[in-house]
Parts: sequence; C-alpha cells; structure tokens
Amino acid sequence: MLGLTPYPPDYGVYMPVFMSRETLEHSVRYLAGGQAMVQTGKIYYRDSYIYVNERYKGVHIINNTNPAHPVNEGFILAPGCIDMAVKGNILYLDNAVDLVSFDLESRQVTHRIRDVFPEPLPPDDFSYYRFNRPQGYILVEWKKYNQ
Repeated sequence: MLGLTPYPPDYGVYMPVFMSRETLEHSVRYLAGGQAMVQTGKIYYRDSYIYVNERYKGVHIINNTNPAHPVNEGFILAPGCIDMAVKGNILYLDNAVDLVSFDLESRQVTHRIRDVFPEPLPPDDFSYYRFNRPQGYILVEWKKYNQ
C-alpha cells in the first residue's frame, strides 16, 4: 500500500491510502482465526453466522450457533471494504471501487466487476484533490494523520 498526501496536513485531517490496481485485484482472501474488531460498520446475519464489516479492511465471520458463546472464526480480507450483502451462499462486498462476489463455502472470490463504486470521500468532508494521484493506483482507505 502507498500513502500519499495530496495537500499539506494542515488542510485536512485524513490522508488517502492507495494500492496498485494489480495488488487490489489479488487482495481478497479468507484468513482463518478471528481478527480484532476495531472500526466496525455494517452487520449481516445469515443462518447461524454474523458478518461484521471492518471499515476499509474486510469482513469478520462470527459463528453464532451458540449465542451465549459466539466464535470469531475468520476474516475476509478486502481492502477498501465498506459495505456487504449476502444472497444464498455468496457474500457481495466492495473491494475499494470494485464489486466482488465471494463464495462462503469455498472461501474464494468467484467474480469481480471493476470500477462499480466511487471512491470514498474523506471522513472530515474536506475536498480531495485527485491531481496528485499516482498512475495505476486505487484509493482504498483514509487514515488520520499521526496514526
């Protein structure tokens, strides 16, 4: 990943983080074992599983077969992920600007459609200037300065 600042830090609180198009297209994968939940977003429930979005990072997979003792089973790494939906056995998620379908049984990406979504705006609503963008890179995250 590549973090670049298109303007001096005193103009905005957040810095865009970029990833090459090639790296982005090979970035979605299943990681066994739970990851720490830090900046969660949307939640989706299907059968006895809970899917929790980790903003800009991916999706937590929680086995809720025993609601008294949920188990954080795995994590779908998907840089730039903000949203998700499940239909049947397919998890649809955004991988930055791309729409990806991920088979929950095989734990593999089954399809990718490029450039479906707009890039996310900075969280502080500061104007983002695209003129300083590196060629062939996709914005995948906004990070606070000094983080």
